[in-house]
Amino acid sequence: MKISYSDNYKNKAKAAFKNDFKIDNDLAMARITKVCVNAGIGRILTTNEGSADNLVKDLSEKLARITGQKPKICKAKKSIAGFKLREGSVVGLNVTLRGQKMNDFIERVINITLPRTRDFWGIDRKNFDNAGNLTIGIREMNAFPELSLDIIKIAFGVEITFVTNTKSKEKSIRLFEELGFPLKPITTSKK
Repeated sequence: MKISYSDNYKNKAKAAFKNDFKIDNDLAMARITKVCVNAGIGRILTTNEGSADNLVKDLSEKLARITGQKPKICKAKKSIAGFKLREGSVVGLNVTLRGQKMNDFIERVINITLPRTRDFWGIDRKNFDNAGNLTIGIREMNAFPELSLDIIKIAFGVEITFVTNTKSKEKSIRLFEELGFPLKPITTSKK
């Protein structure tokens, strides 16, 4: 069953917020404003042989293939000897998605990537922060259908943050439930 982000938002989420939270203005409705995809690659660059520039180029091409947008290369701001980190060395890749690219990426994550993830039983409700944002981590790149096993030579994980305009955890959880995100059910322990 394919879940469409834009259809669910227009039909289900807006109606639920109008009924439950008594919000009449469409601009005051809870919604996802942006999606940030981050990949920490500092450890990969230090442990693998070969040119660091070629590895950064290869990993950024893979992340661009997943998100549909070229990633920003993040560099270390200062040197830390305990982590063998030098100022100016590459430590991560970052992509911020908005608009139609964001909607397409959300649909692919819900419908394709999360079901392909090994041992996936739902998104834990502990992944929500107090500002209403949801952060999930995906360790394996083979969960993304854009990357075949032939392309993946070096595996790396990504962290996906769904940023909302809500300021409460309760409203944000309700928004993601209405949008069709596979959240774990609330469990009550009996004593």
